[in-house]
Amino acid sequence: MTEILTDRSGLLPSGPPSEVVVARDVDHVRETLRRAHRDRIPVVTRGAGSGLAGGAVADAGAIVLDVSALDRILSIDPVDGVAHVEPGVITADLDRAARARGLFYAPDPGSVELSTIGGNIATNAGGLRGAKYGVTRDAVLALDVVLADGSLVRVGRPTIKGVTGYDIASLIVGSEGTLGVVVGATLRLLPAPPETATAAAFFPSLDRAAEAVAAIAVSGARPAVLEIVDAATLAAIDEAEGTRLRERGEAFLLAQTDGFGAERELAVVREAIAPLAADLEWTSDPERAEGLIAARRRALPAIERRGRVLIEDIAVPRSRLADAVRGIQRIAAETGTEIFVFGHAGDGNLHPNILTGGAPGDPISPAAEEAAERIFALALSLGGTLTAEHGIGRLKRSWVAREVGDEVHALQRRIKDLLDPHGILNPGAAL
Repeated sequence: MTEILTDRSGLLPSGPPSEVVVARDVDHVRETLRRAHRDRIPVVTRGAGSGLAGGAVADAGAIVLDVSALDRILSIDPVDGVAHVEPGVITADLDRAARARGLFYAPDPGSVELSTIGGNIATNAGGLRGAKYGVTRDAVLALDVVLADGSLVRVGRPTIKGVTGYDIASLIVGSEGTLGVVVGATLRLLPAPPETATAAAFFPSLDRAAEAVAAIAVSGARPAVLEIVDAATLAAIDEAEGTRLRERGEAFLLAQTDGFGAERELAVVREAIAPLAADLEWTSDPERAEGLIAARRRALPAIERRGRVLIEDIAVPRSRLADAVRGIQRIAAETGTEIFVFGHAGDGNLHPNILTGGAPGDPISPAAEEAAERIFALALSLGGTLTAEHGIGRLKRSWVAREVGDEVHALQRRIKDLLDPHGILNPGAAL
């Protein structure tokens, strides 16, 4: 039961839910919401529970609505380049099914092997390929949504173009289950790239790696993947995997280009970063490339072996990435905390991971809380955001108005009140 009461953030609920509903079909979801709406019972929807911001943690007395069993890929159309899926489909399973048809699903979160499409939609998840292909919102064409009163609506359309009326589908994406429950999605698929080319570079400092990201940005190349990893994270990976990455530099940058000109484009990337790198290797062999990418994917599990981490999720303009890196290093030194930094450098998205030293459910140490608060302030001071892809959940609510402003915050609340007049949908999250 414990695993269905929390998510990967480790935040524990204030008490047990009133019930757990495992939805077996759309009518089951509708019936649950009609009853909750009538009786004013809070409802927290969840899928795989891979969220990192406490967005799927129900307070005492709420209904936990588990939609992970709605896990069918209903259709894949290679001509239109769309997939129709239920919310419980695992992200990697959709990508594998699409590739069997010569297509692929672009959003690629770090939790790709366990996160669900519904959860990705709830948080507008991004991932490693976000630098070129964007985030989940860029892949969503239409949604089937059960509203708070149990009514079922379809928003969006199955065509790539369409501007009739307000874009309600985009509003639902990233709303963290506070405006409705997604029970179906029409998603955009793209032709699978015929070629990829991958480079791994090590740098004498994290600051130098951030400068390399800026150099790539003005080179004319547009890598599909551009990831950054700091020295502390490299050491954690070495400890967990028996590798020797840390010996090669203070920072690691992974770049992957794709398409018919992948090797030519990677040559532009290499030329841009070579003057800054201490060590540089590249390959067009997919198997070898996967080995290079694996180092980045192992980052979070390796850090979590050292204890509970507060996983943050800021983004800044790429031009301020070096300033963000320097600021995080200064915050770590001044608060006496261990902060591990990796992220999607191609779109300015950094994940500072603060080691709290406790177990899941333990209070976060004052030093870790201070470090997190200062990181948020740093992101906003650089023109950035509190969260790029993990969502606000319950852990960052106090900062929302500071980013969006009081007037916009009030507007968001009015939208919430219109679609959920009794406030039953994931109360305490997002806003």
